Amino acid sequence: MSAQVFVPGDSSALSVGADGVAAVLSREARSRGLDVTIVRTGSRGLFWLEPLVEIETPAGRMGYGPVADEDAGSLFECGFLAGGAHPKALGRVDDISYLKRQRRLVFARCGLTDPLSLDDYRRHGGLKGVEAALRLGPKATVDEVLASGLRGRGGAGFPTGIKWRTAAAAAADRKYVVCNADEGDSGTFADRMLMEGDPFLLIEGMAIAGVSIGATMGYIYIRSEYPHAFATFSRAIERARSAGVLGERVLGSAHAFDLEARLGAGAYICGEETSLLESLEGRRGEVRAKPPLPAISGLFGKPTVINNVLTFASVPWILDHGAKAYAEYGVGRSLGSQPFQLAGNVRYGGLIELAFGATIRELVEGFGGGARSGRPIRAVQVGGPLGAYFPQSLLDTPLDYEAMAAAKGMLGHGGIVVFDDRVDMARQARFAFQFCAKESCGKCTPCRIGSTRGAETIGKIIAGRDRQKNVELLRDLCEVMTDGSLCALGGLTPLPVLSALDHFSEDFAKPPTRAVAE
Repeated sequence: MSAQVFVPGDSSALSVGADGVAAVLSREARSRGLDVTIVRTGSRGLFWLEPLVEIETPAGRMGYGPVADEDAGSLFECGFLAGGAHPKALGRVDDISYLKRQRRLVFARCGLTDPLSLDDYRRHGGLKGVEAALRLGPKATVDEVLASGLRGRGGAGFPTGIKWRTAAAAAADRKYVVCNADEGDSGTFADRMLMEGDPFLLIEGMAIAGVSIGATMGYIYIRSEYPHAFATFSRAIERARSAGVLGERVLGSAHAFDLEARLGAGAYICGEETSLLESLEGRRGEVRAKPPLPAISGLFGKPTVINNVLTFASVPWILDHGAKAYAEYGVGRSLGSQPFQLAGNVRYGGLIELAFGATIRELVEGFGGGARSGRPIRAVQVGGPLGAYFPQSLLDTPLDYEAMAAAKGMLGHGGIVVFDDRVDMARQARFAFQFCAKESCGKCTPCRIGSTRGAETIGKIIAGRDRQKNVELLRDLCEVMTDGSLCALGGLTPLPVLSALDHFSEDFAKPPTRAVAE
């Protein structure tokens, strides 16, 4: 029987030479007359160990990493096909503390299976969710999603079941399901990992949504910076369609549902759901006024369920195991699991899926091992470029929707970016305005003009010009943007600015330096 060697084909692994490692291992095996099959998988999300090579043994998957091309010969010599000892040996992958302490519901298969093998997907429990939905019927399926407490994982945290129920009740000759895979937040990569490592899970979740609301067509909008994800997901759609998972009769049922992948054009604003719909319809990505809500009048004016990748990917587990089992994870009204993404100046960056309620400190220090530089951690930004900065004194804040809101922050897409004590928070605050100015669609004045004036005002503060007056002006401007912006881009930009002002005020009072008021 052929020995199986698993090498990630995920973008993160490719960036550090996984293709070369796979080729060298295959060549080395042939030269030794060994029957070895190289299986390309997704990533486990332990990025400091990539490329992480795994071997299937009677004792389980044994890991070696990070593996370089020059390690191939010594790996074979030590008998790694049987889990032999080697300087890069990690033991059983499931026993690695970083993984063992997680509770993976969405990412349970990622890194285990061949992403484009539907048979492999089934062997690891795939398609049980959509089969359950077909047995239950549309109404009971929506009720199950509602009872689970699942909330949108894109940042707003809106109850998914309510959105689905609204679209299901809307009368129309056609309905749509749209997946927002325009993952543009700094420090986030969970959507990409899932599309590259377990694409059938997302297809299954979207099919469940289609069956539930009576939609026959779905679209997934993937950001242009994810060419590998787009290619993998497009191939997965073709294979799902050939196998009858998609098409005129979903798994032989009376329900029709098909999918199409669309590639974005690099606009951050298209992560906002109505701008995304505008782009899908062939227009410039620009925010729509609400109401009407997309669940009533969305894509092409038809009722549309639009959720992000992690929301749809959570649904198959709920349908397979039941709403009650899902709701047992988490705290308060933040139920289920959240894939957190740890990045920035951190020793062990990667994907960490946990039930809601873990603290920022548990992620950054318990999993991340502190700053990669070895210096003290000064600030942690949670929720992408529009998220608040948390100082050391607030790192014990729980990571759930309500606790984050109470701390004047937001959970967002679960991205966590770490900064050591060398960071200048006044410049980080100015960056928030500069980012907003660059990415604004320009439709509303508070966002379009406010972001530019904000960057100029912070430049004056850094330069030491009328500091007290300009700080007051800055706070007034933040209030206008929060209350007057048409969408979350302008409305949330004040979060990082005000958190920097409130928690790191000393950085706004430093002696001025040259070339800071641009």
